[in-house]
Amino acid sequence: MWSSKLSRRFVLIGAAASLTACGFTPAYGPDSAATRVLSQIAVDEIKTSDGFHLVRQLEHRLGRTAAPKFGLSVALTTREEGVAVTSDNQTTRVEIFGDATFALRQLSDNAVVLSGKTRSFTGYSTTGVTTSELASERDARERLMIILADQIATQLIARAGELPE
Repeated sequence: MWSSKLSRRFVLIGAAASLTACGFTPAYGPDSAATRVLSQIAVDEIKTSDGFHLVRQLEHRLGRTAAPKFGLSVALTTREEGVAVTSDNQTTRVEIFGDATFALRQLSDNAVVLSGKTRSFTGYSTTGVTTSELASERDARERLMIILADQIATQLIARAGELPE
């Protein structure tokens, strides 16, 4: 029993050493590319309610900077689709689909250095009264913007090593 615990420790130490040897660094490490780049991104304003929630979540994930080196623009589209319909043609569930196409550009020359696309969906129930349906729709849209912003931030973190310093 003692030797199996010892063997496991050696395997774990060996795995950690091999990760270090191959150049692996944590995404949020103090000297990581993600930490250096994300702190230099200014997110462009999107003048819609959905855009406000998306930008707010991106700024929450990336932080705000006083001296940006990069600008992040996002083109956002959404559409709604009734997915649960009763026999008398009343929609009881609506799905909201969102697509976000983003481009990260250097502010010095406006050159796009990274781009991508993300999509997701969320839904809400329409079986209540009008005020609760409106609140449900608003909450679903806000959740969708949080999901899309988190996916964009994750792509930026994962691809930060590709960016110029």
